[in-house]
Amino acid sequence: MGLIANYSYLSDENLKELKSLGSSEEDIIDSVEDWSDEEDVLLDIDKMWDVLHFVLTGVGTEHRMDDNPLSQAVLGVTPIEDISEYMAYTEHSQIADIVTALDKFDIEQTLETFDMMACKEAELYPDIWDYDDEKDEIIEEILDYFEHMKGFYKKVLESNGNVLITIY
Repeated sequence: MGLIANYSYLSDENLKELKSLGSSEEDIIDSVEDWSDEEDVLLDIDKMWDVLHFVLTGVGTEHRMDDNPLSQAVLGVTPIEDISEYMAYTEHSQIADIVTALDKFDIEQTLETFDMMACKEAELYPDIWDYDDEKDEIIEEILDYFEHMKGFYKKVLESNGNVLITIY
């Protein structure tokens, strides 16, 4: 198993509850798991979150870009501190900027110059960059996850919701 990124719709009520949970990791994780079971607006980009961030921004996720909506699409806007798993949320007021940035981003042109060695040098997760014979499959997977991410954020925007991101 590895680190998998999941994105889910987060209601205003659940966002308010999340903000009030404080730093009790067990309470936060239990609540998030309960909410995820209830939601049907979900996105799972498996292990490709780091490389997707790299393709969108030119850097891996260890270089979070707080003022970049493309970085925010992958990592969220507000990280939840003091817990062992990565969690962040994005409030509805910021979703439109993310949708606009994703719509404007030319993923196909960017992927024309996709470089497996650059991913290896950036030490991106997962460590699959030595398998150059799988480059076309990886590019197709990145493109597919990007398109699903655009659709997910558009659904959340239309539903006036928030987004919860978990990577674990």
